[in-house]
Amino acid sequence: MTQKQRPVCPYCKMEMKKWKVPVTSTWENDFFYVCFNENCPYFIEGWQYMWETQKTCASYRCRLDPTSGRYMPLPAWSKDALKENIMD
Repeated sequence: MTQKQRPVCPYCKMEMKKWKVPVTSTWENDFFYVCFNENCPYFIEGWQYMWETQKTCASYRCRLDPTSGRYMPLPAWSKDALKENIMD
């Protein structure tokens, strides 16, 4: 994958953004690709799912680990959470 090619979210088909992993995290990666589409069904439906199963007001965004190629959730506590680490 070149710098210009970006993966797309499997839930909304929008281009994912390169996101810098916080220094304080325990992840070994320097970055992930994350879907920041506010209309992504994964993000939208996550609010209700998290409330029903965890009783917490949070959701998650779809993230792609470029090392493993796996898509996983990235917890988000608001629409603007995590955006400060977008590298694009």
